[in-house]
Amino acid sequence: MTKQLAKRFFAIPLFVILLAGLGVCTSAWAIDLQTAKAQGLVGEQPDGYLGLVSANAGADVKAMMDDINSKRKALYQGIAQSNKTKLSVVENLAGAKAINKTPAGQYIKSPAGTWQKK
Repeated sequence: MTKQLAKRFFAIPLFVILLAGLGVCTSAWAIDLQTAKAQGLVGEQPDGYLGLVSANAGADVKAMMDDINSKRKALYQGIAQSNKTKLSVVENLAGAKAINKTPAGQYIKSPAGTWQKK
């Protein structure tokens, strides 16, 4: 087996294991992201991160949001570094994309800082 073929052969199972691990991590939360968004507890912000829409959101929602935001930041930092650009540029592009993808009825934060249903 060539080195390149060997890398592909071993990369696929590793990728599947990583995806399965992410599924386990997210299932540990009492609420998932889509449910939290649908219930109006969290929403997308222009800076590429999730924000708490409702002051009544429980600690589990906040913990989930913080975990997702931490993972997003790590991803954004990698993209910024790879593209030799500022983190804020990547964050803003990701925020615009997330807001555009947000379905009607879910919350987004306006550039002015107010929450609104899309």
